[in-house]
Amino acid sequence: MPIIETKNLTKKFEKMTAVDNLNLQINEGEIFGLLGPNGAGKTTTLLMLVTLKPPTSGTATINGFDIIKQADKVRKSIGIVFQDPSSDEILTGYENLKLHGWLYDMPDDLREERIKEVLQLVELTDRKNDRVKKYSGGMRRRLEIARGLMHHPKILFLDEPTLGLDPQSREHIWEYIENLAKEKKMTIIITTHYMDEADKLCDRLAIIDKGKIVVLGSPKQLKKDVGGDIIRLKAKTLDIDVLKNLPYVKNISPCDGEICLTLEDASSHLQEILKLVGKIDSVEIRSPTLDDVFLHYTGRAMREGSPEGGWAEKMMNASEKK
Repeated sequence: MPIIETKNLTKKFEKMTAVDNLNLQINEGEIFGLLGPNGAGKTTTLLMLVTLKPPTSGTATINGFDIIKQADKVRKSIGIVFQDPSSDEILTGYENLKLHGWLYDMPDDLREERIKEVLQLVELTDRKNDRVKKYSGGMRRRLEIARGLMHHPKILFLDEPTLGLDPQSREHIWEYIENLAKEKKMTIIITTHYMDEADKLCDRLAIIDKGKIVVLGSPKQLKKDVGGDIIRLKAKTLDIDVLKNLPYVKNISPCDGEICLTLEDASSHLQEILKLVGKIDSVEIRSPTLDDVFLHYTGRAMREGSPEGGWAEKMMNASEKK
């Protein structure tokens, strides 16, 4: 039996559907990712699962408890680290954890034992008596993970756990997450829009776009399913129709102002491609990434802020109108 299961989980805000009939099953001990751009519905999904937002329709079970009918039991089964900092910066790290223990009505001895345990886990014992406002972003994130672990939850929800952190802090947080899953056999749910984070951490992930799951699987399998190698081309002119007729070209898509081709055995066919294309400004060959998976299933790149209506998009649109 899955430890988390959603059944047609839906959330609407007036005329907008943020989460649209979400159905998924998450197994015990998994690191499961919800991957998608901002506004895709990831955080709304998480807030419904942790009972902070009621669904418009549908429901879910967490550790066997219904999120609507048994919300209290759900909350006792989970820990959560929110996207926005939620620790009190006027209090010390120790005081923040003590307050959390009070909220969960922990006996004094057990509370002190757990505080010591989680501080050691996230390597903040030496800084426990410092006010949180003196912590770095990475230290504050580690404290919030420690707080989420105080009551030994079966499931830990992490909403954008490394958002805004420097590369070194991100690596440290990744290590803590991997160790938790391995040593504590904890089920961990991560929402993220970082491709490298999802690729490194997740046993399985669901790519969400506009409130719907567009594809689900392990990062390795999803990249394999895209198939072939990726060639990125940039040129002033490019005959898309010629490329479309080549049997070994599996997909052609605009990506970040360039054209991306998915090819079978790119090394064998690159010369022919370059002859057909003619003069180009740049060419790059690489293996598929999760960004390519998102592009493959949605028809657009997930990166935010990429300009629309660039030369690649215009050529693709012009070709389709012929």
